[in-house]
Amino acid sequence: MTPVYKIPLVIAPQPEGGFTVTSPVLPELVTEGNTLEEALSNVRDALKAVKEIYEDDGRPFPNNLKQDAGDAPIWFEYVVDAA
Repeated sequence: MTPVYKIPLVIAPQPEGGFTVTSPVLPELVTEGNTLEEALSNVRDALKAVKEIYEDDGRPFPNNLKQDAGDAPIWFEYVVDAA
């Protein structure tokens, strides 16, 4: 099963347009997009890159972020554009 992670994200609008996404628990995670949807869809690739950084540096990835998707429901919040 593909690992599932619950990661807090901060979505910041940029003055020139678009959005930047960061995480207070993974400072290496930084991505962006021209729209909210694009910025959020880029998070998956950014997380993969951060995991590679941890592996390359020999650091353990924070275990408390991993969720067992097959064991119990996962509570999360998500940004939805209902326009």
